[in-house]
Amino acid sequence: MKPAFGLIIIGDEILSGKRADKHLPKVIELLQARGLSLAWSRCVGDERKRITAALRDAFATSDVVFSCGGIGATPDDHTRQCAAAALGVDLALHPEARGLIEQRMRDLAAERGEAYDPDRPDNVHRFNMGVFPVGASIIPNPYNKIPGFSCRGAGGGVVHFVPGFPVMAWPMIEQLLDTDYAAWHQRGAWQERSVVVMGAMEATLTPLMEAVEREHPVKVFSLPSVDHPEYGRHIELGVKGRPDAVTTAFAQLLAGLHAHHAQLGPELVR
Repeated sequence: MKPAFGLIIIGDEILSGKRADKHLPKVIELLQARGLSLAWSRCVGDERKRITAALRDAFATSDVVFSCGGIGATPDDHTRQCAAAALGVDLALHPEARGLIEQRMRDLAAERGEAYDPDRPDNVHRFNMGVFPVGASIIPNPYNKIPGFSCRGAGGGVVHFVPGFPVMAWPMIEQLLDTDYAAWHQRGAWQERSVVVMGAMEATLTPLMEAVEREHPVKVFSLPSVDHPEYGRHIELGVKGRPDAVTTAFAQLLAGLHAHHAQLGPELVR
């Protein structure tokens, strides 16, 4: 059964407006490129109680969840600790993560022309980035070798933890989609068709929308706008689903709109 995909975005900087979130549109894009879709998303600040609650909810599902942010080793990074608390397990330095972090430190020392000192306090501290909930597996990080991690919950779902930095997070998520979830790719198996309806009221068109969704295995959607610079007040009305079902459902939708003498604008296909 195809899994549902979820996204958790962690960080005060998003909720305060200091940084604009880029993960939500990118994850939607990565999923859609593979014929998949995002079922839900959630944004949480850097508060351990809320992060733990969000992760506990995620682990209780059968979903595949990507969690972005908070896996570093500074005082405002709580995700690793919250993941362990949500699972009810201890934290421990992952041996494979330890090796990758040490290699990264050796590389940095070589770039500076210095000898690697494993006992230097900042180097010792960096190993905290490899302290994960017991039982976690690592996610390779092609940017700087510092891995993320994955944990499976009691509900059978899995949460994949990646950094908040897009340059690291997005390739890691893409790699997971193309390895662990390649069997679920459905390129070309999903289509969305819509039409711009000028000056219409949603309430007037609701019976038509209900009839189309009742008679075809598709989802009907309605996106109203009141101040579009070109179309003014309008509704983007459409259907989405399997291409064969979309074709017949959209034909019925158009026929119904013509019966309402609706003023139609351009048609869109995605």
